[in-house]
Amino acid sequence: MKRRKIMFIVVSLIIVFTLSACGGNTDKEKANEGTTSDESTQMDHANMDHSSSGEVPNDLKTAENPTYKVGSKVIIKEGHMEGMKGAEATVVGAYDTVAYAVSYNPTTSGERVTNHKWVIHEEIPEAGAKPLQPGAEVTLEASHMSGMDGATAEIDSAEKTTVYMIDYTPTTGGEKVTNHKWVTESELAPLENK
Repeated sequence: MKRRKIMFIVVSLIIVFTLSACGGNTDKEKANEGTTSDESTQMDHANMDHSSSGEVPNDLKTAENPTYKVGSKVIIKEGHMEGMKGAEATVVGAYDTVAYAVSYNPTTSGERVTNHKWVIHEEIPEAGAKPLQPGAEVTLEASHMSGMDGATAEIDSAEKTTVYMIDYTPTTGGEKVTNHKWVTESELAPLENK
């Protein structure tokens, strides 16, 4: 009984600190009101897991002739998180699929995540063979962010494209990010065009 009470207090404190941290961003958000949509999208991805194991869904098809082949050096033109935009990256995987921007309420509670980029077709169990349309309600089977796996989401947009898994070092410093999922072809540029 005493152990349960301690666990309840610990969990309550974690929730309070998490909510306090989220609430503390209002001044920052007001200061960023003039920023581009790409920059503001980064704020929605604060809890994103930058690195991954590199595992991909079994039914995901490797791109036969991607613009950026595995091993290519690229520049990230549009970042989903702080430190991504402008970073040099190495392509570690290229796959042909449909990429979706989605909005969902995390299973871990907290604020709704809007316009998360990207979840791929193969990370949506009930997707079927055809691309999903904006407005469709789906269950996510992806763990790019805390509370994403198992969450009910709404499709905001769909784009048939090549998606890339990349390694990069953030422009803000810190550890190298490995097997980051996902960036689309339009979010990358060849390194020589820097």
